[in-house]
Amino acid sequence: MFRKILLSAPLVLAASIAQAVDAPPAMRAFVDSNVMDWAMSPDVISAVIEQNAVTAGASEAQIIEWDNTWRAQVGVTDQPFISEVMGRDLSAFLKQKVADSGGRITEIFVMDALGLNVAASDITSDYWQGDEDKYSKSYGAGSGAVFVDAIEFDESSQTYQGQISVSLTDPETGEVVGAMTIGLNAEAFF
Repeated sequence: MFRKILLSAPLVLAASIAQAVDAPPAMRAFVDSNVMDWAMSPDVISAVIEQNAVTAGASEAQIIEWDNTWRAQVGVTDQPFISEVMGRDLSAFLKQKVADSGGRITEIFVMDALGLNVAASDITSDYWQGDEDKYSKSYGAGSGAVFVDAIEFDESSQTYQGQISVSLTDPETGEVVGAMTIGLNAEAFF
């Protein structure tokens, strides 16, 4: 009964009553039918593999340094590290996918084997996702893994969104090479 009331109330009210609401099945169905084909495309997979070659063997100290550099550049004018990632062809491709979604997708970012940003449609609050469920429950769960997170208010996109994260697998080797997180505007699916 309480659950039914939460889902029929405006999402803003629902979010103020509960910290997180389960994502509706329509969100998963949308990703399955509208995202997975291009998420596993050669362009996405090759960009991840290329970055894996660069970041392989990075120490924890190096990862933290990169993450701190990224965080320090969020919201400031001079953003050389962020600009390098945001200037990639894959970032432009992801930005276009968000624009083409009719408001259903709020953000997309791709992570390498360490959970570091390969590309993003919009600037993320941090560079290293490797310490978060979106990475560990997709990449860490193996090939074909899908992690559907609860709906929450996202500061970076300023929307109530649900995130669905998927592992990215190299079709030639069957090896999981990275992960992708798709932020979905929850209001578009209720």
